Amino acid sequence: MSTTDAVTFWDSVYANRPLARDPRPNQRLTETVADLPPGDALDLGCGAGGDALWLARRGWRVIAADISAVAVERLARLARSRGLEERIAAERHDLRESFPQGEFDLVCAHYLHTPFDLDRAGVLRAAAHALRAGGRLLVVDHGSAAPWSWNQDPEARFPAPREVAADLDLDPAAWTVERAESPRRIATGPGGRRAEVTDHVLLIRRTT
Repeated sequence: MSTTDAVTFWDSVYANRPLARDPRPNQRLTETVADLPPGDALDLGCGAGGDALWLARRGWRVIAADISAVAVERLARLARSRGLEERIAAERHDLRESFPQGEFDLVCAHYLHTPFDLDRAGVLRAAAHALRAGGRLLVVDHGSAAPWSWNQDPEARFPAPREVAADLDLDPAAWTVERAESPRRIATGPGGRRAEVTDHVLLIRRTT
């Protein structure tokens, strides 16, 4: 499918969602990053912006990237309204065509799933290479489909964290897997609907 199709799809997804005035960060981010010193972060697929705002409030400098101009513009407005515009750079990127520039102490990719063609392993490999020594790549994938998910394909497969790590084919002398787990949590969806879901959590640290 074309780039235009993907942009139209994701702009529609976000345009049809109510504007989140105070979007919440992802639980796997907060539990992983809470004790880390702030630095430079890249949020791939920033969506409503809860992760970027949370990081910025804690002193991180964040590049927040998304394919949807609607999502990016909403986040930029939220950052300005909270006095965080100096800490958050909201950028539109179709990761099939461009990748944010810079070196980072943290790259997070939460639920970077799409119904369109995407070399996800290539994107995440680029993210790992964008880390400074000591930096971490946090990849959180769906391990199950929530009732409100856009993806209700009964044949959908959710690769385990170790499979994702293997696909990245990173040199173990330079990157090490610090966490590869599949915890469960209670998620809240549109209208306050709640359901138990599984996350696939992969945390990789660049050592050199």
